[in-house]
Amino acid sequence: MCDAVIKPYFLMTATVIVAAYFLGAVPFAVVIARVFGVPDPRHYGSGNPGATNVARSGNKAATVLTLLADFGKGAVLVVLADSSIMAALAGGMAVVGHVFSIFLRFKGGKGVATALGVFCAWYWLAGIVSLVAWALVFVLCRTSALASIAAMLTGVVMLIMWTPLIIAWAGCGVAALVIVRHWRNIADLLRGRERSFSR
Repeated sequence: MCDAVIKPYFLMTATVIVAAYFLGAVPFAVVIARVFGVPDPRHYGSGNPGATNVARSGNKAATVLTLLADFGKGAVLVVLADSSIMAALAGGMAVVGHVFSIFLRFKGGKGVATALGVFCAWYWLAGIVSLVAWALVFVLCRTSALASIAAMLTGVVMLIMWTPLIIAWAGCGVAALVIVRHWRNIADLLRGRERSFSR
């Protein structure tokens, strides 16, 4: 009886982990850049395959599509999850996939848009507050890295306050990973050398 329950559960868990990782690993920034005929985002700016770097190409359509695709791949499997544990796994692995993409030899983006999609799917208000925090800091400082860190910290506070413990812990892990991926930016910020977008 126990085996009949446990085995399908572990199979489902493994399926969610693998599916979320591979979906998260799809490098939409690279794919969309090729479709729109703009330079590969790994070869200019920060070298990061994400929406922020695509924006440096000046192609607004490619930027918006990359942002939506990265955001969506974080949210979709979380929305479909039937429990908090599965939602936590799906969201966490989507961000891990984006950051360590098997399609890019385990190199990837910094995970901000994907993490924001996950936050929205875990708890819509946490996602919205995170997006607002990102926008406010970006408008004030014109620095994507600082805005991203503010969004992650704000989102985590909301998740800790309003979601089940497993989601809150997953949120802390996601935020920590995204912030660590910005370590070079943090160093540049401390030195006053961080790139900013022109007003």
